[in-house]
Amino acid sequence: MMMSGLGLNLPNLISLARLLLVPLEIWLILAGGYGPAFWVLVAAGISDALDGFIAKRFDRRTRLGAVLDPVADKAMLISVYVTLGVAHQLWTWLVILVVFRDVLIVGGFLLIQMFAAAKHYDPLYISKLNTGAQIILVGFVLARLSVGGAPGLADLVLSLIVAATTIASGLSYLVRWARILARSEQAL
Repeated sequence: MMMSGLGLNLPNLISLARLLLVPLEIWLILAGGYGPAFWVLVAAGISDALDGFIAKRFDRRTRLGAVLDPVADKAMLISVYVTLGVAHQLWTWLVILVVFRDVLIVGGFLLIQMFAAAKHYDPLYISKLNTGAQIILVGFVLARLSVGGAPGLADLVLSLIVAATTIASGLSYLVRWARILARSEQAL
């Protein structure tokens, strides 16, 4: 994996544009513009796939992009969850669970960087499943709201899937970090 220096290139500009969509997404949801909010979420998803494709295919990966891309993704997803929670369109307990897991992951990553051998750790498979489930849930809720639909069984099932994968992902990261910290302690 070739990673060039810190620089703004096309993939990084796409990630930056996605990050700048976050305030618009929040405003649209709070203003009840669920249809446009759905399409902003779709555009964010397409831009995420596009910046990743360009960075890998054309070897345009940078240290800035390695940070900016996940920050833009997390900012969008957490903002949508919190805003839909504030708008009473998602259960508060689910919003708290999703936000807590992400705070846990960021905190754990920082701990590992401080106390263990700093290196790049790829996301866990369960974390990728969790992110996919989270996106499907909020996309479904925004689409349902855009046509004036009421919550139903699908909302409940998707919320329970998000809750289960969020808990499994959070616990998996705790186990990963415990092992990494244990190895770094043994190396001393």
